[in-house]
Amino acid sequence: MKIRLTASQSVELLVPKQPIPIEHYLRQPYRLINALIDPSRVDALSGDTFRLKMRPLNFLTLSIQPTVDMQIWADTDGTIHLRSLECEIRGIDYINERFDLNLLGKLAPTQTKKGTCLLGRADLQVEVGLPPAFWLTPRPLLEAAGNGVLRSVLLTIKQRLMHQLLSDYCHWATMQISEAAEATEAGRSPLSLVTE
Repeated sequence: MKIRLTASQSVELLVPKQPIPIEHYLRQPYRLINALIDPSRVDALSGDTFRLKMRPLNFLTLSIQPTVDMQIWADTDGTIHLRSLECEIRGIDYINERFDLNLLGKLAPTQTKKGTCLLGRADLQVEVGLPPAFWLTPRPLLEAAGNGVLRSVLLTIKQRLMHQLLSDYCHWATMQISEAAEATEAGRSPLSLVTE
C-alpha cells in the first residue's frame, strides 16, 4: 500500500538591526544549514550540497531515519532556496525501495515598516509504500499519522530557524565588524571581510 503525505510551514521573522545586512549572511549556505540542523548531523558534499542525517521519525510502530541530500543556494538579493535531491532510509530495505521525499523551501529578506523581515515557506511531500503489516490499517488513519509526523519535522526546523538563525546572524555580524576593525588597524581593506 502506497500513501502520500504532505505538510507545509510558513515563517515570518523580524531581523534585529545589525551593521551588516542579513543578505550578506544568507549568501553563505553552510552557515544557514548549521543554524537549521545540528552540525554533527551534517556532511558537506560540495559548496551548495549537504547530506543531512535526520532524527528518527516514529510512524505508528515504525521508526525510520532518513538521510537526505539537500541543495541550498542564494540569489544575489539574499533569497535562499532549498531542495531535496536524494533520500535514503538506512536499515529498512523494504521502505527504502518505496520511499520518496521531496522538500522545497524558500526564505527571502523583505523590507517592511518594522524593518527587515525574513519570509519563508517550506513544503514537504513523502510517498511511501508501507509493509504488509500496515495494509489492514485504514488509509485515513495512516495518512493522518504520517501528516502529523511531517508537520512536526517542519515545526522543529521552524523553531530552530527562529532562534538559532537570528542568534548566529547577530554573532556573525559582530565578528565581521570586529575583524574589519582589526583589518583597518593592520592596513588591510575591511570591505573584503564583510562581503566574503
